[in-house]
Amino acid sequence: MLTYPASSIGLIELSSIAAGYQAADVMLKSANVNLMLSRTICSGKYMVLISGDVSAVQSAVENACAEVKFSLIDHFVIPNVDPSVLNGIAGQTHVDFLDALGICESFSIAALIEAADAAVKSANIQLIEVRLAMALGGKAFFTCTGDVASVKTAVEAGAAILTEKGVLVNKVVIPQPRKELLGDMI
Repeated sequence: MLTYPASSIGLIELSSIAAGYQAADVMLKSANVNLMLSRTICSGKYMVLISGDVSAVQSAVENACAEVKFSLIDHFVIPNVDPSVLNGIAGQTHVDFLDALGICESFSIAALIEAADAAVKSANIQLIEVRLAMALGGKAFFTCTGDVASVKTAVEAGAAILTEKGVLVNKVVIPQPRKELLGDMI
């Protein structure tokens, strides 16, 4: 369960479950941070998501990365994370109507969360969900809605981060999607 509020979040994505537990322990012992999520994800990977003050989160992530670098896939620190990203991860969003629908899909959960935060901060959109690697073969995606121009801007901002990291699977903007598509989301 996600803990609120978070001024800053940090995540470490690992190829080893054992290293995931080790990283979580290092993060919690090395700085005053809150454990938001610590769990296995598809396909045999592990993620640890923490929150707290920027300096504490940075310290915790750096210490964990140094300790488990042999298993490190990706990591980040996002200062001033947009609250809608946390709501999207927790499945706590509500959408009644899809104007345009945007989707960004990634091979990395860490990069996807960074992309979702960039998308929300780049345009006037509503984040619908941030789905992280569960029953997705280790992939992750976010969905958003808003007017077509805003959704295009948001999807491009998110896709730019994923492309830079080499983990973009696909990006799509669907103008005027059928209302039945909303039933498949959260």
